Order: sequence, then C-alpha cells, then structure tokens
Amino acid sequence: MLDTVNFWLATGFGLGLVPIAPGTFGSLLGIPLAWWLLSRPLGHQGIIMAVLLVLAVPVCHIAEWHYIGLGNEGLDHGSIVADEYVAFPLAVIGLAAARHPAAIALAFVVYRFFDGLKPPPIHLAEYVHGGFGIVLDDVIAALVTWLVMALVLKLWRHRASQRA
Repeated sequence: MLDTVNFWLATGFGLGLVPIAPGTFGSLLGIPLAWWLLSRPLGHQGIIMAVLLVLAVPVCHIAEWHYIGLGNEGLDHGSIVADEYVAFPLAVIGLAAARHPAAIALAFVVYRFFDGLKPPPIHLAEYVHGGFGIVLDDVIAALVTWLVMALVLKLWRHRASQRA
C-alpha cells in the first residue's frame, strides 16, 4: 500500500508516466501549489516549502529504488517528477507579483528551461546519489529561476511606474 502511494506521489499521480516530456507534465502540478503558496504569508511559504522539499527526498529515493529494482537506471528516472512539482514553487516564493498568470507562466517556462538544459551548477547536483540529488538539481533550477523572475518583475514594475 505505501509503495503504491509513494509511486503515485513520485510520478505526479501518473503525469510522470507520459512518454513525452514527463518532467514538464509533472511540473504542471507545481503551478497550483505555487499559486496557493503565494497567497500565504512569506514565513508560511518558507516553512511549507521546507517541509515539502524534505518529504520529497524520501519519496524520490524510494521511487529510485523501484526503478533500480526493475533493472533501469534509477538516478533521476524520467518518470520521477515529485522533485519537479515540489521544487517549482521556489521559483516564485515571496514574489507576490508572480500571482499574475503571465508571471507564473513565464516562471514555469524559465524553470523548465533551466531544469531541462541543466547548465552549471545545476548539472553537478545530479551526481549526488539518492533522493537528495534527485531533488537538489530541481531546487537549484528553481532558485536560478527565482533570480531571473525577481529581476524581470522588478523591471516590469519599473516600466509600469514610468508609464504612470
């Protein structure tokens, strides 16, 4: 029973099982989570994110064991997407303006770009074994996305204030 629950959590309730771009489909679950978190006070956002990320590590690690047991490469197997949907809200945490649909859509695109391309230092996190490594690369991609989004939103506000 617990293996089944873990498998469904790890695969994003099956979204990670789609044959094309499972990480992108799995990341979609992070959008409503981010939207909900942004309506909470900043301190609560941080606490909730910390708890979710800590819980994602064993979920991903157990799923990794499942794939290794099937004879597959277990290291960040494509269908394990809990790391993607749990880490995505970090891309907008504390950025109240990110509740605008265009901003959250941009954050999603930027996050998927960094998570998919995995430029340095993101790619180095994949070499950390176990659930921690699976989650870590997504956390770094989300933090890099946060930096991009903070800059974009600051420029957006600046331009809006100049027009007014």
